[in-house]
Amino acid sequence: MLALDPKTTALVLIDLQKGILAMNTAPHASADVLARGRQLADVFRKANAPVVLVNVDFGPDFGDAPRGLTDAAAGRDYPEDWTVLAEGLQQPGDLIVTKHQWGAFHGTDLDVKLRRRGIRTVVVAGIATNFGVESTVRAGWEHGYNMVVIEDASTGVSAELHEMAFKFIFPRIARVTTTADLSLD
Repeated sequence: MLALDPKTTALVLIDLQKGILAMNTAPHASADVLARGRQLADVFRKANAPVVLVNVDFGPDFGDAPRGLTDAAAGRDYPEDWTVLAEGLQQPGDLIVTKHQWGAFHGTDLDVKLRRRGIRTVVVAGIATNFGVESTVRAGWEHGYNMVVIEDASTGVSAELHEMAFKFIFPRIARVTTTADLSLD
């Protein structure tokens, strides 16, 4: 069991938004990740610990998308409600961060929101493991936060990529746990 201090710990849920929840994910179904995200958010809210809901939005004209040469272009045909958080996920008092790249730190006010609330430990979960989740965990670690990643409340575009991150990347920069093995005291 990993016990964390609710006075200095925040939950950051990555991209639990309609368009991303509609994707095929592995090893966990997006519906299961959303359910575990809701469960975690309830625990944090009851402990008066901050819940940060992060969504990604590249703008209607894709003008806010990252630029640069890549071998695989990102799609641009998103449904109108693609950026909208899952129905009923946001509750009064939750913090909202809209990002315009994979990670939730760069180009947003996430760091300011956390530091001004005295947060030292950041618990991260969401979709997709090797994009938004991993980018946020790496940047949080680089910002000096104690990072925690919830394996069963995160999922990726493939089971192999998800497992690679949880086996080789996250243990070097974070604590890894499950929804059931996390407590706030």
